[in-house]
Amino acid sequence: MHSTTTITRLHPQAQWSDAVVHQHTVYLVEVPESGTDITGQAQALFTQAERTMALCGTDKRHILMATIYLKHMADRAAFNALWQAWLPEGCAPARACVSAELASPDYLLEIAFTVAVHRA
Repeated sequence: MHSTTTITRLHPQAQWSDAVVHQHTVYLVEVPESGTDITGQAQALFTQAERTMALCGTDKRHILMATIYLKHMADRAAFNALWQAWLPEGCAPARACVSAELASPDYLLEIAFTVAVHRA
């Protein structure tokens, strides 16, 4: 049996795409474009993620899974407060939060999202 499915890539680059959509699911990774502390970087990242999700026909109410990479686990409590304030009530996704060395020494966090597309 041969099946063809459409894969849509948003703003593809040589090493990554801003998002990939396949079978009503969006996969995206965000790193902060601005901010010098965990609060500023998280808020910038959330704004970016909302913009990318909207371009893919979805929003933060449809996040299925998030993997949060923190440079410093000491920032976890502050990040959790920001995360909880950002998410709509009752819409918390499955999630992992790990400490990691990130691609830029300026990054304090990075988030990989899996999001359901709620409209065609």
